[in-house]
Amino acid sequence: MKDTQALKDFLQSPKKIVITTHANPDADALGSSLGLHHFLIRLGHEVNTIVPNSYPDFLEWMPGNPLVINYEKSQEAADKLLSESELLFCLDYSGFGRIKNMKEAAESVSAKVALVDHHLNPEIVPDFNFWNDKSAATAELIYDLIVDFSGREVIDKNIAECLYAGIMTDTGSFKHPSTTSKVHRMVADLIDLGADVNKVSRLIYDTNSLDRLRFLGHALAEKLKVDEASRVAYFVIGEEDFKDFRLKQGDTEGLVNYALSIKGIVVAAIIIERDNEIKLSFRSIGDFAVNKFAEEYFSGGGHKNASGGMSELSLEETEKKFKELIGKDILKTRIK
Repeated sequence: MKDTQALKDFLQSPKKIVITTHANPDADALGSSLGLHHFLIRLGHEVNTIVPNSYPDFLEWMPGNPLVINYEKSQEAADKLLSESELLFCLDYSGFGRIKNMKEAAESVSAKVALVDHHLNPEIVPDFNFWNDKSAATAELIYDLIVDFSGREVIDKNIAECLYAGIMTDTGSFKHPSTTSKVHRMVADLIDLGADVNKVSRLIYDTNSLDRLRFLGHALAEKLKVDEASRVAYFVIGEEDFKDFRLKQGDTEGLVNYALSIKGIVVAAIIIERDNEIKLSFRSIGDFAVNKFAEEYFSGGGHKNASGGMSELSLEETEKKFKELIGKDILKTRIK
């Protein structure tokens, strides 16, 4: 409440505000950003939401989507908005490295900085701090911020659906350990405030292209690798897969969860080669902390049971390194 009151005092008069989120925005990043965007507009502020790059088609239904500025496509205009801003919101990321090409422009702003995030080890030192690694999603933190700031009555249908999308996806449709009784009460309130949960779920999970479905079948049949001894399953997806199946941003989203769903598997991974980058995503069940594994071996981090990393090696060498780590029992010995 201390920082909420300080922010409330700062926003007593209209301000120029820029909301930012991490590269390759997911539903929590975009939902929390647009939910906050709608709220701040209602308070009378000049608000712009800037994302580092594009995001999946299945998120374009969100109210306010046409207002989102893609930094890659409108860098000059975005840089001007950042330089003129009086308040910069950093949502769903806690280090400027996560916003890629926007990093320099964001770090150089003279604006006050508000951090709203739930990832471990924050690097940003904000003027207004709403960081909490116990929260299930950044959208949960935005809900708390709005309610503390103005009361739940200001949350309309647009805000409710944006926040619901973020909470639903970051909890794995309420399956992850982060799904607390508070989360369920919050979601119930968002439903009461107008969120159409059937619509949101359908638009995010049940709006597939034919190419994506064919890729899913190919990945499960040809790309899934299982090490039963180590209780690890993983996918390796190369540039040729993106070309062969005409994949778009977000088409590999959720694939790693199929590997984790295999009976007996406790750690899953996906290794992806795209745009001359090698990225890894890790998921786990129980006590194995994949964020520590990602940080130690793949320059990454994240949550205990969901994290990511990157590799400067080739796709083949990255897979070899991963397999060697499995072979050395690094994964098994850390599972309690």
